[in-house]
Amino acid sequence: MNQIIQISQIVVSILLIIAVLMQSSGAGLGSAFGGESSGYRTKRGAEKTIFTATIILAVLFLGLSLANLFVS
Repeated sequence: MNQIIQISQIVVSILLIIAVLMQSSGAGLGSAFGGESSGYRTKRGAEKTIFTATIILAVLFLGLSLANLFVS
């Protein structure tokens, strides 16, 4: 049981890293020097899907970490 949790935690962590890296960053270093100065905007389409998937993967990773803690 413990090995299944560990393997699934590794898979979820890799997917979480990919999801975070795929998100577009509007607060980069270029905006500090007069770059993109857009205000609040809503997420649409694929950006919203990736954002939601990131939240779900983070919660799943937290749950797997807690399960791994209690099982071992």
